[in-house]
Amino acid sequence: MPSRPLGRARATMALLSLLTGIAAAAVPGPAAADPAPGDLRTVTYHGYRVQVPAGWRVVDLAENPRACLRFDTPAVYLGEPGDRNDCPARVVGRTAGLVVEPITPRSAGRATDATARAPRGRATAPSAASGGGTIQVAVEDAGVLVTAAHTPATEALVRGVLASAELAPGAARTELPRARRHAAPAAAAGPQPGTYLGQGFDTCTAPSQATMDAWRSASPYGAVGVYISGAFRGCAQPNLTASWVAEQTGKGWRLIPVDVGRQAPCTGYSLRMSADPATARAQGVTAAADALTAAAHLGIPAGSALYSDIEAYTSTASCKAAVLSYLSGWTERLHSGGYLSGFYSSAASGIRDAAEEYGNSAYTRVDHIFYAWWNGAADTGTGSYVPSTHWSGHQRIHQYAGEVTESYGGHTMRIDRDYLDVGTGTSPEPGCATANLDFTAYGTLRGGSTGPLVTAAQCLLRAAGHDPGTPDGIFGPATTDAARDFQLAVGLTADGVIGSRTWTALLSRGTAPTLREGATGEAVSRLQRALTAALGRTVAVDGVFGPGTGQAVRDYQSGRGLAADGVAGTATWGALQSGR
Repeated sequence: MPSRPLGRARATMALLSLLTGIAAAAVPGPAAADPAPGDLRTVTYHGYRVQVPAGWRVVDLAENPRACLRFDTPAVYLGEPGDRNDCPARVVGRTAGLVVEPITPRSAGRATDATARAPRGRATAPSAASGGGTIQVAVEDAGVLVTAAHTPATEALVRGVLASAELAPGAARTELPRARRHAAPAAAAGPQPGTYLGQGFDTCTAPSQATMDAWRSASPYGAVGVYISGAFRGCAQPNLTASWVAEQTGKGWRLIPVDVGRQAPCTGYSLRMSADPATARAQGVTAAADALTAAAHLGIPAGSALYSDIEAYTSTASCKAAVLSYLSGWTERLHSGGYLSGFYSSAASGIRDAAEEYGNSAYTRVDHIFYAWWNGAADTGTGSYVPSTHWSGHQRIHQYAGEVTESYGGHTMRIDRDYLDVGTGTSPEPGCATANLDFTAYGTLRGGSTGPLVTAAQCLLRAAGHDPGTPDGIFGPATTDAARDFQLAVGLTADGVIGSRTWTALLSRGTAPTLREGATGEAVSRLQRALTAALGRTVAVDGVFGPGTGQAVRDYQSGRGLAADGVAGTATWGALQSGR
């Protein structure tokens, strides 16, 4: 039976109240007009009825099978997405919207453990969770899967829309297949994009199987960019499932997995990272965690590179610091999961900023760059934007042309053209994903040393951009050379021996947030490890800045001629990171 009228009335009243003051613009430029308070329309499909703001477009996919499912302007899409679409090559930005489609084997492939199920007799699931800017509800009594897109600013509005739903006459039940909790998803043929030299393309929405097959046999392309995650993706992904990933990679396609999340703070985008570097870094960690979840759901394995899409911006010192801090968090979290980190941006802004700080130990360097420079040259040259010595070990993708229309085998798409020279040689070693860094003492290491402490040092050197060879717990010549290179970079005596000063610099390396009693998190753990090395006594590594850590900070500050206030600020981090 339908949802209770009183519940729907309350939901409608709540929705009306949310319409006032909610901005619809996701990108710089003219905003879509906000609907006036109380200006709603009722949309019904397949026995599912919902109220949406009257300003939202309503697209019947049976009448418009080539419609591009995009959320940069508010919209409702009704029906099963077609095999072909008229999407532009890229849509960055999101407002809000819904896709209401029948439950079929195809749509069921996009359901996850997070997909909520409306109870029998209801069209709503109040406990539905949001992941990556998406809420998904299976309304089985109407036989529909509802996918709702939002940003942090529009989540309340979208939840109000979902709460207004009810069952309508004509509803017929179709159950969503229950997830097999212990069944592994179909998997990609290997790490993506893996080792590949040649042409590729990216486009807004993952193409249909028919299009991929036609292009595989007739086009010059062997790689395809796919937007797997991120709360700022502009296009829906009706084709993107683990089975789709396995099918394409099994046929030889290489995938470029892209996350579109927070943008630079010096832009006009509605979803921006914080201008505070410490907060931006934490936001990068969160984005990477979401991307790892998406990759696992799609069967994209460890060893793959995941690329953070940060669009062009006009750089300033503070904006640059925020972007590189965000990327540090992004990279560190991906490395902890055994994935490579990639960074997509304009060669003239984000990529140039990253290149200028290539050797700066305050930031964790990304493994791959994917840069937009539309010069028409199918190569991985970077001109004056990036020195040829940076990211030179098969670590580059060049987007060399944008928004071009091409047709192969009767299937037409608008794409951006890419040229790839990528490899897996820079993949974080599996041992580093689980390596222990927490010790009660950090003893002196040199050529011939062995054991877990050596593995920790090798992983720290690798994270700092100096190759110690395979992190195998054996201090060989490559580890000695990497230690010397790191020591030179931070101004220590380059003897290749890892003593207390080198340990202190290695363990403290990274962002430098101001920490005081009450602080928690990975930065606190880094501080505690570095203090253990610097003071030569055990400081408990628990990620909690308590009285013991405060005393250790004061002791360190007193011994280095710093103001002994117990607060780890810029001066204290600077001393630690220089190995004092």
